[in-house]
Amino acid sequence: MTALELLAPAKNLACGMAAVDHGADAVYIGAQRFGARAAAGNSIEDIRQLCDYAHLFGVKVYVTVNTIIYDDELEATQQLICQLDEIGVDAILVQDMGVLRMAIPPIPLHASTQTDNRTAEKVRWLRQLGFKRVVLARELSASEIAAIHQEVPDMPLEVFVHGALCVSYSGLCYASQYCFGRSANRGACAQFCRMKFDLLDADGKEIEHQRHLLSLKDMNQSDHLEELIEAGATSFKIEGRLKEVGYVKNVVAAYSQRLDAIIARHPDRYCRASRGHCSYSFTPHLNKTFNRGFTTYFLHGRIPDIFSPDTPKAMGEYVGYVKEMRRDSFNVAGTAAFANGDGLCFINQERELEGFRVNRAEGNRLYPHEMPRHLHAGMALYRNNDQEFERQLSRQSSERKIPLVMRLGVTDDGFSLSADGVEVSIICEHQQAEKPQQENIIRQLSRLGGTPYECSRVELPDVFGYFIPSSLLAELRRRLVEALGSVQRSLGLRGSEVRASGVGALGFEGRRYGLPYLYNISNRLAREFYVEQGLSALEPAFEIRRPRGEQLLMQCRHCLRYSLGCCVKHGGSRPSWKEPLFLRLGDGRRFRLDFDCKHCQMNVYAAD
Repeated sequence: MTALELLAPAKNLACGMAAVDHGADAVYIGAQRFGARAAAGNSIEDIRQLCDYAHLFGVKVYVTVNTIIYDDELEATQQLICQLDEIGVDAILVQDMGVLRMAIPPIPLHASTQTDNRTAEKVRWLRQLGFKRVVLARELSASEIAAIHQEVPDMPLEVFVHGALCVSYSGLCYASQYCFGRSANRGACAQFCRMKFDLLDADGKEIEHQRHLLSLKDMNQSDHLEELIEAGATSFKIEGRLKEVGYVKNVVAAYSQRLDAIIARHPDRYCRASRGHCSYSFTPHLNKTFNRGFTTYFLHGRIPDIFSPDTPKAMGEYVGYVKEMRRDSFNVAGTAAFANGDGLCFINQERELEGFRVNRAEGNRLYPHEMPRHLHAGMALYRNNDQEFERQLSRQSSERKIPLVMRLGVTDDGFSLSADGVEVSIICEHQQAEKPQQENIIRQLSRLGGTPYECSRVELPDVFGYFIPSSLLAELRRRLVEALGSVQRSLGLRGSEVRASGVGALGFEGRRYGLPYLYNISNRLAREFYVEQGLSALEPAFEIRRPRGEQLLMQCRHCLRYSLGCCVKHGGSRPSWKEPLFLRLGDGRRFRLDFDCKHCQMNVYAAD
């Protein structure tokens, strides 16, 4: 039977615990340093608390140590990994291959998507190095994932299913570092791809003016989980380590319900990777939390409408269109219900996102605090802040419980209570009961409020005529809960692991990385590693090298030639512009576009 894992992001301890409560099978979180989201760091003590809580439900905790590392940080990184091992973290996500040469305990390593995992050859090489899991590139289709799984069936595959998309292959984006001195490979991305650009042809003719041409919509594979499962993926990752707790609650609950529905259809094939079931006090709705519009990206190959050129901001859910305008209000044609304080937005005639807040809602007639100047009848409206939904999420919105079948037994000197293979006992005189005790015993043993458990059934011996004081029944129950917790936490402790030495031939060779700096070698241990792997052309990482000539900054599956309807290979019209094309920032800096049609890829070069 295949265990399916829903992997949730945690900005902090509160988000991590909310993810567990709302149905996650695993949580990934950043430590104080060396995570690919520098703004989302957490103390060792907070991660310890998350491990203790998560492990009660069999939920795993993974910590991101997935930046490239500088020489003067090697010792601190090694110490951090040792600390994470001591507190019971289940795995760490890694980008820098120098980690493989550190003196670290045998904590499981997962190859971050930052290691650029697109091919079976790369995945096989990572498995040989001792990695226990690979996080695949977001750009892969279901058929490409299936091909990797078929060739390397013993490597667990993790795939992104929801959230923001990087336009460049992860780990191979240097635009933020080049333009702003903030490295994406160091967790400090300045979101170059969310900025406005002009698109120019070779003669300087402006094709597009100040549009977000590299800004992608958000991924949403909620309707395609079973397809990804059949392709061979077993872990389904939600992006969002900078997102707040409401986002985590809603998205995790939505995907958890989808996975449960799949398992209900195939109970003999699939199960969840953790324990417990959730009861929600709200109805999950993916459109109601932050999103830039949704796309399935390349799940079924190249499709149109994957980018969001008008705005990189959240538009939220479509709620209808403006039907009729008055001086201080307007009404909306649609079925949505509105509340005072709702945030609405629209794309104005300048193709800019414009937002406003509803001061008063009377049915479908809305009174903004100030009437938006550019709002007109017929315009589509979106709600990017739903006050009522946010109120629901601000309260306790889910409870997760592990069902127990509790069995009361008789010992030579007292009584025992067992569940889930754990047994506790008390010493107590065997007193014959004057009246039936079954109802009171069941009532006392079932009182599991405030614990992670719920009693689904109490089983007593066929012949049971003893009286047990309620106080002793409560003590039996308390001891059992304590013992179950201890056992479940200990299950989070890993046995010894054997990791490969990392010595051997470079499995995927250097032919993909014609520019050696794309290996992101930023420290002496990584350099030694790649020398052992047989790599001869070594260059330091982009972040520490001295730029020479034209710089390759991004490699993207998103292609502007295609998105603008001018890719002849995919049925578009022949473009009228003269190539090469250039992107131009508002400050005048230009970036040359190279269309690599053989690999169906767009490359972005620093041109100035």
